Amino acid sequence: MKRSWLIGILLTLIVAAGVSFTWLNNSDGKLAVGTTSVIAQDTSVNQAIADSGQAAVKNAIATVSPAVMRIDVTGAAEVSSTFDDLFNDPFFRRFFGEPQAPEPQERHSIGSGVVIDYAGEKLVLTNAHVVDGATTIRATSPAGETWIAAVVGSDSQLDIAVLRLEGDTSGLATAELGDSSALEIGDWAIAIGNPVGMSYTVTMGIISALDRDLQKPSGVGYYDNLIQTDAAINPGNSGGPLVNAFGKVIGINTLIARQSSNGVAIEGINFAIAIDPVKAVLDQLVTTGRVTRAYLGVYIQDITPAMEEAFGVKVGEGVLVSDLIAGSPAEGAGIESGDVITKVDDEVIGSTDDLIHTISLQPVGTTVDLEIIRNKETRHFQVALVEKPSEEEIYGTNTPEASETAAVEKFGLTVGPITSALGQRLGLHSAQGVVIMDVAPGSRADWAGLEANDIIREINRQKVDSVDEWNALVGEMDNNTTLMLTILRNGRTYFVTLGG
Repeated sequence: MKRSWLIGILLTLIVAAGVSFTWLNNSDGKLAVGTTSVIAQDTSVNQAIADSGQAAVKNAIATVSPAVMRIDVTGAAEVSSTFDDLFNDPFFRRFFGEPQAPEPQERHSIGSGVVIDYAGEKLVLTNAHVVDGATTIRATSPAGETWIAAVVGSDSQLDIAVLRLEGDTSGLATAELGDSSALEIGDWAIAIGNPVGMSYTVTMGIISALDRDLQKPSGVGYYDNLIQTDAAINPGNSGGPLVNAFGKVIGINTLIARQSSNGVAIEGINFAIAIDPVKAVLDQLVTTGRVTRAYLGVYIQDITPAMEEAFGVKVGEGVLVSDLIAGSPAEGAGIESGDVITKVDDEVIGSTDDLIHTISLQPVGTTVDLEIIRNKETRHFQVALVEKPSEEEIYGTNTPEASETAAVEKFGLTVGPITSALGQRLGLHSAQGVVIMDVAPGSRADWAGLEANDIIREINRQKVDSVDEWNALVGEMDNNTTLMLTILRNGRTYFVTLGG
């Protein structure tokens, strides 16, 4: 009786688990249960999910593709600096006379764009670098219709441009702009454009990362808050839309990573401008042709757990001023490196994105109240915001010669002086500091993420102006001393803690 009861429970559990069973008689007359997997229902569900996902992607492509334009650009090619040097060479002029400049050549390039509806008018969004220096711009729809286009407005910082098409655009499809702030890692991402001239190509992947900040290929300025995707993007895709599974534009494709700084080949790392910052400046671009931004003039970074004790501020309760730009409003108001900005007027600042967004939305000429934590004490500073200078003005270089004193090796670091050649190569504002020439593998410096070509500006908040000062500060330190380094990397300043 007890055995039959147990068998009954067992069979009930098997049925609840979705497994079919059959009764079998063994040769000894005992009861046995044989099972066969019933997977038809699971297969059907999985197929329905796959079909649904594929249908969504196809629908998104069908929705946006008609609004994607091929952008053909003609412009004057730049004359090589080699010829410029030759024309200005007194030796050449003396013996060969006045050189004849080469005939100007035209350059032809291809990009992509996407048609949007702006206040009832159909305009085209693309990258600023696609149309920079253009003498003629031609936009072609997927149906083969062609328009001559003119630049309405352009912003090199965001790398976005707005084009107006000449002629009847009533038959053009438009794409809807989405919400990039709602993106999550793992969301589908669809890139549509004209890679290497192969018109209206679609590639798909996922959102690999968000809020990436990268130095621009020119070496002047940064792209901020980029979307990283593994959807294949190639030359010619620039300016085309990055689309979500709902058929809305979440970004404008702009940048391709093909090689690391040390020459390692890279695949599947591509970047797009998030669409929210584009929407924020669209009115200015259309109405004035340019974007004006308020400017504080500070380099900032988020507070990390290792910094909480040193600065008296917890993670998410402020942003650290790592450096100031000479002549900026912040410097004029008395803000210093090492200050922590916790509020702008009454708005709480918890991250670098918070501060950038809050300041950039202020009208030029506005005076804001900054709440600052300095040496763990709260202070207030009034800062009059001015219009942000161009990136060329901000990141201009002026690097004097540096001494060649031998440097003490410490903490796994080999450092050296900043020469003019090095300063020009790295785009430095001055020769203040020492450059990291080598990081010993497995050392504390290696674990802290320090790299060759990083510039050490301070040690425990004491300035390092030269190799001599580096030697004076670290010469008597134990290799296990806990200290904080102020580091300049790719034009930005960071605080790095070396633990004991």
